[in-house]
Amino acid sequence: MKQELHNKLVDKKKQGKKSFAVLIDPDKVDVASIEQILELSIEAKVDYFFVGGSLVISTHLDECIQQLKAACNIPIVLFPGSPSQVSKYADALLYLSLISGRNPELLIGQHVISAPFVKKSGLEIMPTGYMVIDGGAPTTVSYISNAAPIPADKTDIAMCTAMAGEMLGMKLIYMDAGSGAKIPISEKMIEKVSSHIESPLIVGGGIIEPEKAYLNCKAGADIIVVGNAIEKDASLIKEMSAAVHSGFVKI
Repeated sequence: MKQELHNKLVDKKKQGKKSFAVLIDPDKVDVASIEQILELSIEAKVDYFFVGGSLVISTHLDECIQQLKAACNIPIVLFPGSPSQVSKYADALLYLSLISGRNPELLIGQHVISAPFVKKSGLEIMPTGYMVIDGGAPTTVSYISNAAPIPADKTDIAMCTAMAGEMLGMKLIYMDAGSGAKIPISEKMIEKVSSHIESPLIVGGGIIEPEKAYLNCKAGADIIVVGNAIEKDASLIKEMSAAVHSGFVKI
């Protein structure tokens, strides 16, 4: 199984280098908005495009990815909300297991159904322990998953959940407060989790200011994902990328 992109993530973590990913929901973009995102992302040296959403009711996932591919060499990672969100045109797939919830369908059920198709896709598959953290507002991911998020102040639960996911073989841990979260994940929780795992840590949800992206990295996040804020103001890409790529010493 391919591990090229994952190996690069691990190497960057060892070197203390942080990455910035722009999240693109195919339901919320068109050709013109993708062109704007592309131009700004190339200029800002964005590290990854994450493509996907909790629903994705449109039918142009492939077209969206092909448009990105035709214009740049930025790796495209699928961030699927369902087994149907798989495209052979991407570079890798976050194979998400919702380890923060107790819904068996999202722990293993949907994976059993999608496994043959995913295997044939030729994508690099990255097993990812997905943890939904309470962001202070109901989110699509919480509704769709039918699972309660980890309370924002329960850092020990988050830590133990991430540790369990890693020991079960998850190659990445993804902490997400959800699209449109009112309260982003605290630096305290990020620091607690990052200090107890060796896997690269992805953090997203409710990050609307470059300073928050910087502080998350300083606390131990390895990849910062921003989507909703960029949908509202694409010019944030440059500032967010600069904040994530700033040098600092982990606290």
